[in-house]
Amino acid sequence: MTEQKKQWGLADRRVLVTGAAGRIGSVVTRHLSELGALVTALTIVEDDGLKADRIVIGDTRSEADVAMALEDVDAVVHLAALPHPGAGTPYEVYSTNVVSTFNVLAQAGALGIKRAVVASSINAFGVPFNPDDIRPAYYPLDEKIPADVADWYSLSKQNDENTCRMAWRRWGIDVVAFRFPHVNSPEALQRQSDWLKEDPAGGVREAWAYLDTRDAAYAIELGLTASLSGAHTLFVAAGTTSTPYETEALLDAFAPGVPRLRRFAGREVPIDLTAARTVLGFQARHELELPTLPLPTDTPET
Repeated sequence: MTEQKKQWGLADRRVLVTGAAGRIGSVVTRHLSELGALVTALTIVEDDGLKADRIVIGDTRSEADVAMALEDVDAVVHLAALPHPGAGTPYEVYSTNVVSTFNVLAQAGALGIKRAVVASSINAFGVPFNPDDIRPAYYPLDEKIPADVADWYSLSKQNDENTCRMAWRRWGIDVVAFRFPHVNSPEALQRQSDWLKEDPAGGVREAWAYLDTRDAAYAIELGLTASLSGAHTLFVAAGTTSTPYETEALLDAFAPGVPRLRRFAGREVPIDLTAARTVLGFQARHELELPTLPLPTDTPET
């Protein structure tokens, strides 16, 4: 897991981006193209605005479509997925996600492709979508936090991470799987922040975490270019929360019985981002500019 490999740039390298027309995928294709990468976009829907020099309309569950998209590819960014439990039937969500990830990584590994970045999710530890009234085992969340999975989407993301580890062990393809929180545009993140200002309890299970789509693209850039070896699962998030309230006050109010492994300064997000900083040198560059306000005493509870 710790063997170092030579860092390589993106200029003139061909990178496959699956789910290229999605919220993160469209930003990633543009970002990588601007860095000089040759981008193959695999998308199930047509999008005339994609900034890619090669576009394949296809399904990541299809062996033939993925094989076509992987032609002459040096690295893979796998973002295609049904993104929440309600995006289809339980069978559709689970099977689409796990089959897609296996298909892409297995074919890439068998071809000798040496690097992949995969979109996992903060939901891989199960708590955010859990139907029971539970809290994380502790704060800050980290990559070793115990899982409590009771929905098919979270299970699919947990098993995607297993697939990443298997692909590395089987074919030697180095993989970075990002446990993304809520990722969106600055405008959408501001709307979420306005909602959480009125109902801060709504963010307790996800540690009030967020990430700008531009920072998601930056993290993926680092995942493609960093000197690393192995299969890495990493939390990435903005360094601050999406509410204007101090983190300690939020935890006192909405997770009073949950152990804290350390204290939090100001609006510091209660997620341990050490691994992403150490392995990739990642630090979010676009954060919400919010005042720090006292937490109202009449805020609703979950």
